[in-house]
Amino acid sequence: MLKKGSKLYSVLHNKCPRCQEGDFFQSSASLTFKNNLKIHEKCSSCGLKYMIEPSFFYGAMYVSYALTVAMAVAVFVICYLIGLELIPAFIAIVIILVVSNPFVMRISRLLYINMFVHFQKKKIK
Repeated sequence: MLKKGSKLYSVLHNKCPRCQEGDFFQSSASLTFKNNLKIHEKCSSCGLKYMIEPSFFYGAMYVSYALTVAMAVAVFVICYLIGLELIPAFIAIVIILVVSNPFVMRISRLLYINMFVHFQKKKIK
């Protein structure tokens, strides 16, 4: 499931979706706000241009929205099951979403580009 060639490998290891060797983001740390979303212009291994078209990653906002809604629902269900009332549950949701925001932004970009670019075994340069 997490072998080279799968979409999950590319997303979880911050790799190019086509060759899965070159790094996608310039920084490997996902919790820094300064360089969180800076991506390389193209892959160092296969030469894939990451910004496929101008404003390509605007579509990643929809992926980010879906991820945050899913996380908020999951946190609410967990809070409900452990017996928290409504206000503490919403406070927990806000805290979880604020803390996970840098991670969600990076994952949404990787998920979005992996929807359009597929793995190729041969090196293209």
